[in-house]
Amino acid sequence: MAYGQTGTGKTYTLGRLGDEDTSARGIMVRAMEDILANISPETDSISVSFLQLYMESIQDLLNPANDNISIVEDQKTGDVSLPGATVCEIRDQQSFIQLLRLGEAHRIAANTKLNTESSRSHALLMVHVKKSVVDRDEFCLEAQNCSIGNLRPPILRKGKLIVVDLAGSEHIHKSGSEGHMLEEAKSINLSLSALGKCINALAENSPHVPVRDSKLTRLLKDSFGGTSRTSLVVTIGPSPRHRAETASTIMFGQRAMKVENMLKIKEEFDYKSLAKRLEMEIDKLMTENERQLKVYENEIERIRLEAQKRVAEAEGNYVEALEEEKTKCQMDYMESIKRLEEKWTINQQKHAINAEINNGAGNEKVAELKRLLQDEVCLRKAAEDEIQKIKNQLYRFSKMELAGRNSDGFSIHQVLEEESCQKKKLEEEVRVLRSLLAQISIEAHQFRSYPDGSNSANPLLGLDSLEPLNQMRSRDCNNGERASITNLHEQDVVGLQKILSLLQSEDANVRTHAVKVVANLAAEEGNQEKIVEAGGLTSLLMLLRTYDDETIHRIAAGAIANLAMNEANQELIMAQGGICQLAMTATDAEDPQTLRMVAGAIANLCGNDKLQMRLRSEGGMKALLGMVRCRHPDVLSQVARGIANFAKCESRASSQGSRHGRSLLIDDGALPWIVQNANSEASLIRRHVELALCHLAQHEVNAKDMISRGALWELVRISRDCSRADIRALARRTLTSSSTFQSELRRLRIEV
Repeated sequence: MAYGQTGTGKTYTLGRLGDEDTSARGIMVRAMEDILANISPETDSISVSFLQLYMESIQDLLNPANDNISIVEDQKTGDVSLPGATVCEIRDQQSFIQLLRLGEAHRIAANTKLNTESSRSHALLMVHVKKSVVDRDEFCLEAQNCSIGNLRPPILRKGKLIVVDLAGSEHIHKSGSEGHMLEEAKSINLSLSALGKCINALAENSPHVPVRDSKLTRLLKDSFGGTSRTSLVVTIGPSPRHRAETASTIMFGQRAMKVENMLKIKEEFDYKSLAKRLEMEIDKLMTENERQLKVYENEIERIRLEAQKRVAEAEGNYVEALEEEKTKCQMDYMESIKRLEEKWTINQQKHAINAEINNGAGNEKVAELKRLLQDEVCLRKAAEDEIQKIKNQLYRFSKMELAGRNSDGFSIHQVLEEESCQKKKLEEEVRVLRSLLAQISIEAHQFRSYPDGSNSANPLLGLDSLEPLNQMRSRDCNNGERASITNLHEQDVVGLQKILSLLQSEDANVRTHAVKVVANLAAEEGNQEKIVEAGGLTSLLMLLRTYDDETIHRIAAGAIANLAMNEANQELIMAQGGICQLAMTATDAEDPQTLRMVAGAIANLCGNDKLQMRLRSEGGMKALLGMVRCRHPDVLSQVARGIANFAKCESRASSQGSRHGRSLLIDDGALPWIVQNANSEASLIRRHVELALCHLAQHEVNAKDMISRGALWELVRISRDCSRADIRALARRTLTSSSTFQSELRRLRIEV
């Protein structure tokens, strides 16, 4: 590591490439020559990363696009690593020099009064070496002589060389740094100061070493008091003019010499080599397995052929035995048939004798059967007569029922006619409502075509037009005069009630068109009172609460935002739980336009002094700040407008003495977002955020938080560069009136 005043030769000592004169090679080149001379390219590896720490941001000199690399610290070992940095494998000295030349070309330097090429960043060259302790030939010998159970992974020794070219410390009045170079000098001096604090703490055996004060000290914490061997090069200038800097540099070196490091050899098992050896063993075993499998298949084939031969012999023997058995069975069958025929003849003779004996008894049975048959015939006739009677009765009953049906059919016909008339009336009423909706759509298009001055007070008039209703206008509205939306209530007293009743329709299309009409009506200030009196606000909140349709949510939220322009309506919205419902809608919504409408409604409510605490307690401010996740400029502009309104009300209450304590916006964590977007590219977001910052700064109790969060720098910028003169004057007046801001500005030597 090289440490010293700017312009005293740190980069010359470490980073010279020696293209023209090899004797002028720097430590980086010489170190790599030694490393390459003491490794085996076949078994060992070298990887290089080249970084710079610029303005507390770690940047990759080998890949400039990678300009914000994070530091990762192992919780168990405490080792610090940079997983996002570019790592290049090195095979020879020439490739290493090319990487150094590429990194130096990307390093930031500037011309100062002390040095024509003053480094404005700390450069870190990180070289990782992995060296095998045992040769590969010995590995192969072990693989041949040992079984898998006895294989042990070879030992891999790791080493890391960090060469640090620190940026030089400088006095501003000597270097003449101004503007951005002044900020760079501040960052350099701060990181060097943090390094000095760590060295002092380690030299004095302090229990706490402030390594987390700077990214430089976090990266180098293993170099001082860690497990590495550290060499420090201090550079000084010969001029008496820099006597103080020279003494400070030498004192730093003396303190650093007191720091004791605990050297440690880092070795681990080379599981990659073990894996290769195991793969070789697996290939060998697979080959042996295939050979044995082939032998096994051949043995099976031999056994199968032998079994087929034996089966054929057994089948021949069984066929002969079956033929003999078949012949024997046929002989037995013929003999059995012969015996059965003889028995049948004897039985026939016996049957003839028995028939003659029983002939008399058979005649009596026949007479009995005839008598039973006569009885059955009589019963059948009686049953046929009964069936005929039942048929006659059924015929008479059918005639009576048919007559009754005719009278009932006449009454049913009358009911159907009445239903048809009622249907025609309903269709006529629907046609009238559609005509009315078409008229309102036409008026909405006319309002959108007005100049900016007519609608500048309401940023939420851009609701979707009623396209389906415009298509019906040619059929339903050719003969009627189109009345203005502002005179709708006077023209048709029940028209608004009908539109509001359609908000509860089961048909999703009808419900959507109805809420669009209400939203466009609410855009006119003259209609807002009538909508609220007719229960429109309650219906709109019911839509947000009941339905999950994103289009319904977007249009209803826009209508509520228009109604929230009126102070009286704001209190009604809060009283009916509107802020809770808007917060829930904002949480569930993903569409940027829906979030824009909800943010606009909450932003309007933020401008009411009486609703400050309720907005926060019922989740309104949390929902407003949560909508920044969308990142859509329209949504962010409404969020910024709500924050500005809220900050303005807080400022007014503080000046009147009715409010004390820190701003609720700061308590809710809004200040970092405000500072981040104070210089936004979107002019509307920037204007609202600038106003919010000025209002927050007017209350003295917020000053310390704003200074710690970097808001002071934004206020200074606003007082100088803001495009609006009124905001610029407000920022300047706020800075000059605050004693806390004045004290900090004097410390930083900034003039307003």
